[in-house]
Amino acid sequence: DGADALDRFDRVQLAEVVRVCRQSKSLSEAGRTLFQASRERRGSVNDSDRLRKYLARFGLEFAAASTR
Repeated sequence: DGADALDRFDRVQLAEVVRVCRQSKSLSEAGRTLFQASRERRGSVNDSDRLRKYLARFGLEFAAASTR
């Protein structure tokens, strides 16, 4: 748990991402939920890859983030 090393902004954002991951059945579902608005503006949509890269910045994988 390296939460103390994170800025408050990152902790709040990461907590919401983990909450959505825990409520989702898959990485794709979580990505669609999290990137709902921006995915409509993008030409290429790969929400699961975006989410995978975001989690990797914090040393997490979907399986660990989604554990209940």
